[in-house]
Amino acid sequence: MTTPTEPEDELGAITRERRQLTGLAYRLLGSLAEAEDVVQETYARWYALSPRQRAEIESPGGWLTTVAGRICLDLLGSARARRERYVGEWVPEPLPGGPEWIGGRWDDTAAEAADPADRVTLDESLTMAFLVVLESMTPAERVAFVLHDVFRYSFAEVAEIVGRTPAACRQLASSARRRIRTAPPAPAPAAGSAGLVRAFRQAWEAKDIDGLVGLLAPDATATGDGGGLVPAALHPVEGAEPIARFLADRARALPGVTLLEREVNGRPGLVAELDGVTVSVLAFDIAGDRIQRIWAVLNPDKLRPWRTD
Repeated sequence: MTTPTEPEDELGAITRERRQLTGLAYRLLGSLAEAEDVVQETYARWYALSPRQRAEIESPGGWLTTVAGRICLDLLGSARARRERYVGEWVPEPLPGGPEWIGGRWDDTAAEAADPADRVTLDESLTMAFLVVLESMTPAERVAFVLHDVFRYSFAEVAEIVGRTPAACRQLASSARRRIRTAPPAPAPAAGSAGLVRAFRQAWEAKDIDGLVGLLAPDATATGDGGGLVPAALHPVEGAEPIARFLADRARALPGVTLLEREVNGRPGLVAELDGVTVSVLAFDIAGDRIQRIWAVLNPDKLRPWRTD
């Protein structure tokens, strides 16, 4: 696998890959905590090599990416079994900010030419809606798709990680694209959704059920993830009015909660704080001028990046 390199010492050459590796692992696993564990394990394997073995590796960045990708593939294989035992709905871990937090590979010289329609920007690949669709893919589809369509690796490079032929990896990515295309529409641009999220916050704070209903699509869904650690609806709430009444009831039950407008996975979202501590992060999927889907992450294990204490 080839990765652009710059004249620098070995330590600099491999540490500059950390941000990209974290970004790759997060998109593959939907968990920042697990992504950081993957990167840690990847570097542990690098330093377990002898100096001679490391010197023989032509592209340290390529080696690190291959190892990280294979670790993620193994984890994805066992993740489904773990999530079958998960209490309630499983939602990807929300990420503060956008792609500047965890980056990716923008060099296209190593990837073969492809239809621009089969490319996904780093911004798009971080949205909660996109990550949720990735959950419907098989582990091999997800790895092939993310590496090729998001991070711009060639199918020959992807084949080294997935352990299949380049032709088979091409088919995996194609199958993954079909899942993406049959999914609900992509979220509205951030610039067009910030005002809607602000109006939603204001209506929620006012416990204005009619106002909330007017901001939600008739077939909207709201999904909560408490992980069995904090109270949360075990199944998605469906329909504008049921969601509005559910949210109004939550606001009455927790009068001390403060709602803050924050960027969540690169899109306008909300953070709920109680006594200065983040207790929930909400991501939105907006189609046109209505909120189509809401994901509320309450599981404290998934809120670590949002807490400063």
